[in-house]
Amino acid sequence: MRAVTWHGRHDVRVDTVPDPQIVNPRDAIIKITSTAICGSDLHLYDGYIPTMRAGDILGHENMGEVVEVGAKSTLKKGQKVVVPFTISCGDCFFCKKTQFSACDNSNPAETSDASETLMGHPMGAAFGYAHLTGGYAGGQAEYLRVPFSDVGPIVIPDGMEDDKVLFLSDILPTGWMAAENADIEEGDTVAVWGCGPVGLFAIQSAKLMGAHRVIAIDHYPNRLKLAKQMGAEVLDYREVEVLEALTEMTGGIGPDAVIDCVGMESHGLAIDNIIDTVKAHTYLGTERPHALRQAILACRKGGRVSIPGVYGGFADKFPLGQLMEKGLTLKSGQTHVQRYTKTLLEMIQQGKLNTTFMISHRASLEEAPDMYRHWHDEQDAYTKIVLKPEMAKPRTAAAEPAMATA
Repeated sequence: MRAVTWHGRHDVRVDTVPDPQIVNPRDAIIKITSTAICGSDLHLYDGYIPTMRAGDILGHENMGEVVEVGAKSTLKKGQKVVVPFTISCGDCFFCKKTQFSACDNSNPAETSDASETLMGHPMGAAFGYAHLTGGYAGGQAEYLRVPFSDVGPIVIPDGMEDDKVLFLSDILPTGWMAAENADIEEGDTVAVWGCGPVGLFAIQSAKLMGAHRVIAIDHYPNRLKLAKQMGAEVLDYREVEVLEALTEMTGGIGPDAVIDCVGMESHGLAIDNIIDTVKAHTYLGTERPHALRQAILACRKGGRVSIPGVYGGFADKFPLGQLMEKGLTLKSGQTHVQRYTKTLLEMIQQGKLNTTFMISHRASLEEAPDMYRHWHDEQDAYTKIVLKPEMAKPRTAAAEPAMATA
């Protein structure tokens, strides 16, 4: 089969690789109908996440048709399913607490040992990511092996188009959990750093959870426009001093809750971020947590901090004193996708959630290397890219523009 593979920093290729096989009775094989490039994939593209190996198959936002099942799978051939990016057994201590991304059994011993050394405890497994998370093949491919298929995938009703449900695999539950972790109360003011796909879904979720005001911070005009369409007030950090603006907008109090949807690759010319960038490029550090520092400083006393943004190591100049002295509550973590998929699917069916507005381009699998490059370099125009393995590569030009209206 054809698959998108990682070969080093800024080196993504489409290779012919062996088809996946059933190796466990709980496995299923799906034929991929849609798969997306995630912001977390750009961390791999930039070489920030360790333990990647040449030839690893990328992709953790996947859905498709079931074509083969193991003896203990609960799926049936022909069903359309969305597959959570988290691989979870359903039986361990953490899965029984619905903390699915912390699963103790999905990351094999030969790879979990390294993650235990780095993180203090073994990490849960994920599709198409580093060997710290199991080294499982991803779904930016024609076919995908799905372990624990009796736990993860959600069956999609007939007639629902892929674009409406694909993001149940990751970014929609991630945005929802980000807002949930902010413990939003009716009438709250919530500030969101980063208007990428997760940030936009966090904005939408915060409004649904009762936030009175959502203030979005970014610098890409199109992303800020989409945030406005979601009902947010917007701040372009190139044009305003964010802390001063937030203080003024909240009458000197600060936002009730703050959500960092940026993660380890903050942009900007603030002095702390310049130092972080130099350290990252000279391998003296991994994190560029400027957005998180700013969020903690902005949050009101007694407020809440939610971190869905991806971090992978140790952060310098962390404002621990401010976190403690202001009495802030902090929640973070990889998304427990399986906890949310049923509820969010129902909300999509009821029209409460808009899930297609951010798709800017659809492309064939063969165009993936170009799409990675475009999204990395042109994030204002390329807000979300969906790859369709059955789509033919056009003879000229790039992907099909597909900007939807909110």
